[in-house]
Amino acid sequence: MSKPIEDYALLGDGETAALVSRDGAIDWLCWPRFDDDACFAALLGTEKNGHWTVAPVAAVRHHSRRYQEDSLIVETDFEVDGGAIRVIDFMPMRTTFSSVVRIVVGLRGNVKVRSTLCLRFDYGALPPWSALQDDCMVAKVGPDLVILRAPVPLDVSALATVAEFDVAQGSRLAFVMSYGPSHQPAPGAIDAEAALSSTQRFWRDWIDRFDDAKTDWPREVRRSLLTLKALIHQTSGGLIAAPTTSLPEAPGGTMNWDYRYCWLRDASFTLGALLNAGFHEEALAWRDWLLRAVAGSPERVRIMYRVDGARHLAEWSVDSLPGYRYAQPVRVGNAASTQHQIDVFGELLDCLDLARRGGVPVSAQEAAVMLKIVEHLETMWDSEGSGVWESRAAPRQYTYSKVMAWVAFDRFLRHDGTNAGAEPVARHVIERITALRTVVHEQVCREGWNEGLGSFTQYYGGQEIDASLLLLPLVGFLPADDPRMAATIATIQRELADGGLIRRTRARREGPSEGAFLACSCWMADCLHLQGRTDEARAQLDRVLAVGNDLGLFSEEYDVPGKRLSGNFPQALTHLAIVNTALRLCGPTLARDGGASPNQTSERAKHLPA
Repeated sequence: MSKPIEDYALLGDGETAALVSRDGAIDWLCWPRFDDDACFAALLGTEKNGHWTVAPVAAVRHHSRRYQEDSLIVETDFEVDGGAIRVIDFMPMRTTFSSVVRIVVGLRGNVKVRSTLCLRFDYGALPPWSALQDDCMVAKVGPDLVILRAPVPLDVSALATVAEFDVAQGSRLAFVMSYGPSHQPAPGAIDAEAALSSTQRFWRDWIDRFDDAKTDWPREVRRSLLTLKALIHQTSGGLIAAPTTSLPEAPGGTMNWDYRYCWLRDASFTLGALLNAGFHEEALAWRDWLLRAVAGSPERVRIMYRVDGARHLAEWSVDSLPGYRYAQPVRVGNAASTQHQIDVFGELLDCLDLARRGGVPVSAQEAAVMLKIVEHLETMWDSEGSGVWESRAAPRQYTYSKVMAWVAFDRFLRHDGTNAGAEPVARHVIERITALRTVVHEQVCREGWNEGLGSFTQYYGGQEIDASLLLLPLVGFLPADDPRMAATIATIQRELADGGLIRRTRARREGPSEGAFLACSCWMADCLHLQGRTDEARAQLDRVLAVGNDLGLFSEEYDVPGKRLSGNFPQALTHLAIVNTALRLCGPTLARDGGASPNQTSERAKHLPA
């Protein structure tokens, strides 16, 4: 049986990530990169699909765990009859090669401990050739090589590499597993204790750039920021949506997607969170990643990319894995990457606008990219698409997609389409886009509004309520206290609330339903805040924070009846929403709507078309 998602902690080295459970098992690791094949896949199967467990041999009476303060270093304490140990798990920030370090510390008494390393590449299917060389375990398969250095004798077999050893009070035993290409010499040994100190310094020096005074939830924001940093590919600047694939959104269902990629959909959320928290270097790297991904061909933009900006994410099923709690299929790749989603163009221009207003140095590429995007959007903004939730049903005229087309035109006009060192855009182009912005706004207000329901709806002519509509005031399309917007917010709060959290859409009548969507629950708090309902907004955020695991990590959704996290984990969009909301509720921030204050209609909003 799969372990609960909330049992896992995140480790990371800036290019990949591992999940370690509270019982001492690393059940998920992709090497050498976030979006490469997994060599530990027990998360989506059984122990036979790959894991590395370090734990006492005897029955554990009690265990506890924590992150070392302001780091991604996990300490897990195990108590057994006669003694106790601590396992310190971390990944040193990568320089030349990737490693996982596990230091076993004797706390009291004498405890017999077992280390079981079961490598299975190709998503749990392919055992490597393993042998003992110079007291180290060396495993090779295809392009991959793994070496395990241990302070105790290793028993190497085709099934696993096992060690049993006694840990006395005060002793520290370091196990280091490193990865490298199989056609090159094995990675060299590292000093585990020195690596521990340097890893502590790295994380603490980084998060110390955040000013706790910016929010009333500093501990939660710091943990979310550390999690986001761990999901940023340090060499490219791309932020992945999550380090996992196929953790189901609905129990036992088929909504199992691969999230180990970079979504343009998250562009503005990411940039806003990084800038508002004070991390301008990461914001600049993300902006540059976006510009490289788009290049000069907006008509060929994908909605997601691999971490290095590569475009091809062919989707296939791993039939050898039974899935998390038997949820099938297990997917690798994501066919939604080729979908037609109009909203991504608005996300891109909104992100570039935020970057400018946040002080990110202007790129000479921006003006050309913005103009090309707007000219392309002119020709297709009125077409059908798959929507922000990447529906695989028939394309529709999604309301939020049209709103983001308006955002694209609006952000272009904010700067008159100009950029440093670029030629001004012709006056007739500015006039044409200005007129089109009005046309789009009027169409959304007419076609996206359902008079009978008294609410905006998910798509034109429909009756479905959709929590993505909470973003309308956040992007400046309508003020939160506009009667139509206020009615929509109230409808979503009434119809989509589940235990105080917000679903994306109504629960299904048949079959398993997905959980409450945690980012949407934060957007509700933002809307309540913009309406001046401060106490309700804070209570809404507190409800979200209450469902994280004991380490402050959040998945995509929360299964309210089952009282457990669901969906891919940890989820960047959730942590981004927490950062943005926790900062917004406590003071002025760089906002996507241009910075309107609660209970006030911005000067721009006063002049929006009805």
